[in-house]
Order: sequence, then C-alpha cells, then structure tokens
Amino acid sequence: MTSRAWETRDHAHAPYSQFFVGAAVIDAENRIFTGCNVENLSFGLTICAERVAISCAIAAGCRNLQALVVVADTDTPVSPCGACRQVMAEFGIAQIRLCNRHEFLDFSLEQLLPRSKAGILHRTK
Repeated sequence: MTSRAWETRDHAHAPYSQFFVGAAVIDAENRIFTGCNVENLSFGLTICAERVAISCAIAAGCRNLQALVVVADTDTPVSPCGACRQVMAEFGIAQIRLCNRHEFLDFSLEQLLPRSKAGILHRTK
C-alpha cells in the first residue's frame, strides 16, 4: 500500500506549494485506492491526497475502509490536516500510517482525532 501511495504522489498537482503528497486507502476486501493532492490557485479549493484516495474508494462503491497511508518528502512523517482527519472519521478508518522516505509512524483514528464520534448529532434528548 505504501509503494502505491509513493507512485501516486508523483502525479500530484502542486505548482504553488511544490508540496507533493500521496495517499492510499485499503478496504475490507483488500482493494487499494490511491490519491494525490490537487492544488488550485484559489488555495481553499485544493484537495488533499487523503481525501482524493477516500473519494476514489467511495466512488467505487466501497464503504468499509480499514487503513490509510500518507506519504511525502518531509523531515518527519507528514501529518493529515483537520479536514482529512474528519473525513477519515466519517468512514471509520481505524489505522493511519504517516510516512516520509526514512520512517513511518502508526496512529489510530482516536489518537489523531479524539472523540471523533462525539459530534453534535450524537447527543441525548
């Protein structure tokens, strides 16, 4: 899965930041879906590699996503933004691996986004 993320990273569209990121997500049937970041001059329209990979899986009909890996050429393993963490929570991705060229760090969703299921829709009456 990590090698697929690195391969997809090479397709990133990052002309403004030169920050190329790749991601891969795997489902319960061991199907892998990849994504890369796609920047836009209107930077708020940029979409992160993690959300591209998740969106590709959802578009293919997958709902049981298990794990995600994110790769970038950084000094320390790259860390997902808050929006990506929330999308990971939406689809219950339990295991997240963050990588650079030399090391990786493994996290649970709970570690990256504590209380992600305690949103405003989960309240007592």
